[in-house]
Order: sequence, then C-alpha cells, then structure tokens
Amino acid sequence: MAKILTLTLNPALDITVSLDRLRPGHVNRGHAQHSHAAGKGLNVAQVLADLGHSVTVAGFLGRDNLQPFEALIGSRGFTDCFVRVPGETRSNIKLVEADGQVTDINGQGPQVDEAARIALMRDLEQVAAGHDAVVVAGSLPRGIDPEWFCQLLLQLKGQGLKVVLDSSGEALRAGLQAAPWLVKPNTEELGEALGLAVHTAAEQQAAAERLLASGVEHVVVSQGEQGVSWFSPGRRLHAQPPKVSVASTVGAGDSLVAGMLHGLLLGEDAGLTLRRATAIAAQAVTQVGFGIRDRDHLARLEAAVQLTEQQEGC
Repeated sequence: MAKILTLTLNPALDITVSLDRLRPGHVNRGHAQHSHAAGKGLNVAQVLADLGHSVTVAGFLGRDNLQPFEALIGSRGFTDCFVRVPGETRSNIKLVEADGQVTDINGQGPQVDEAARIALMRDLEQVAAGHDAVVVAGSLPRGIDPEWFCQLLLQLKGQGLKVVLDSSGEALRAGLQAAPWLVKPNTEELGEALGLAVHTAAEQQAAAERLLASGVEHVVVSQGEQGVSWFSPGRRLHAQPPKVSVASTVGAGDSLVAGMLHGLLLGEDAGLTLRRATAIAAQAVTQVGFGIRDRDHLARLEAAVQLTEQQEGC
C-alpha cells in the first residue's frame, strides 16, 4: 500500500444534528446529535486508512480544543504533523433533515500567522518527500492567502508528490494554477472556478478538457445522485451510483477522493477504480461519520454501480 499525506488547513469539529425538518425562525428539536473531529483532509485520511494505506496528517489546529483531534489521530494511528496555533479550531454545525437535506453553518477558523505558515512549510519540506501523494482538501483559514496556497502546492509538486486537490472558491482557483495531478470539484465548484456553465454533459466535458490542457491529469466531477464523471487523456467514464437511503451527504466527496486515489496509486483498472470509489461515496451518505464500516454492504453497492464510457462531445 501507499504512504499518503493529507493536508487540512482549516479543519473543524463537526456537530451533526438530525431532525425531521428544519423550520427557520422556529425552535427546532433534534432527535440525534454527533460531534467528531473532521475537515476534508481528515475525512479522506480515515477512508484511506480503512483501505490499508499509511497516512500522515498535517495542517493547522487550534490549541484550545485539541482533544477530539488528537484522539482521532491517535486512534487511527496517523502520523501527526499538524502545526498548533493559538485559539480554537472552528466548529461546523450540520443540520440533517429526514430527507437527507443538509444545512451547513460553518465557523471561522483560527488566525494563522507568519510563524505558523513558516513552521508548516518547514515541516512539509522534511516529511513530504517520503510520501507517494498528498491530498490538499478544504477551505483556507484566516491568514492564508491564495498566493501562499499556490506556492504550497508547487512546493509539494517539486518534492515529487502527486497532488490531489479538493477545494472550492478562491482555494480551488489558486490551486488550479499549480496544475495538480487530480482535482475533484462538483459541477457548481467547477463552473465557478472557470467562469463557465457546466450544466450539460458537453459543457462539463469542455470544462474538464480545459483543465487537462492546463496540465491536470485527472478531473473527477461529482454530481451527487447523478453520479461521477472522470476525465483524463483518452478516458471519459461515468459512474451512476445505486439508490441508497440517505443519512447525511457530509463526507461523500471526501470518500470519493480516497477511493479514486486508492485505485490510481495501485494501478488498478480504470473501471474498477471508478466503480469502487463511487460505491464508497454512496456508502458514505448512508451513515453519519467517516470511514468504511461494512465491507459486505460496500461490495453490494459496488456491484450495483453502472459504468458508461462517454463519447467525444457528448
């Protein structure tokens, strides 16, 4: 198996509240609540660990609420390269309705100063080269500007790592300038980053082709229940997941990233890679939390994924 680094610059303590229906402006009563250390890179790390990989986690953590993050890192056996900064790691509240709709209320992360930025760069210079790939995922905290972020990705590429980028907004736009090895936007994020409409399959392909021409090797576009499209030179595959009972959509994209990276690093057949990754994402929406919990269920989902090869211009 591979040795993989995940980088979460703006992690979060996720507080997930389940309720029948959200009524804005009224008192809402939840019937279940879960809190867990999270952040896109940490979510990816958990799935990668379940797939058998050795994982190092890095980024920034606030000193004032370390316990849940250090507990997760210790229980999972991750190598901890997080830089501690003053303040609290943010809390994100996720209100999950019975029909699967999720309302996110995301907090602000701690302020990251120059000393912390230098410390992370120094640490990555020392540890990154021993890894096969790095997943850079999530938003930018206060104190991190897009230019610095792009330089970080270029440094990681320069150290010989395959860079996987899963972000949105200014972080995605800045990161694309470094031409990552793999990017995983959803259709809305892809359109926003490129300033293009990507509503149809042809528009989606045109956007993906633009990224491939810029040096990106793999463009994986997630579309929720409409499936996943994978574009790379000479390859255009689409996977349609089976219908599942939705508990929460949180972490589905992170699970997809982990599954894609797993198959690519092992050199597996493209169809198998996309089919399994789509099944891992489908399983993720049936649960609250992250990781592969039921291998038999995953196998049934994988068998039910429908694969098609897309034609040029379709």
